[in-house]
Amino acid sequence: MSTSLWVRTIRHHRLDRQLVVPCTRKHPQEALQLALEKLDLSRPLWLEKHQREWDEFGQTRFLPDDFMESVNFERLEIEYIDPDAPKKRSQDPRNA
Repeated sequence: MSTSLWVRTIRHHRLDRQLVVPCTRKHPQEALQLALEKLDLSRPLWLEKHQREWDEFGQTRFLPDDFMESVNFERLEIEYIDPDAPKKRSQDPRNA
């Protein structure tokens, strides 16, 4: 399986729209642009905050203030999906 970007809009605290597009970890903005075109959404501003979250967690979220045009959702979330990545397990002994 290949790596992907999961793009979803959240409206009224629920998943509103979603789409998965091919993506590389180093170039999320290209995949995001493709997803936004398919969802007919404007492009949000990619700030340092978003880059830090992407670099550290492989995900970030955009709020309506991050868009130049008005949007009808509470947030846009993007998340990197790598099916071949090792699964992270909790270090909590109760999960053993």
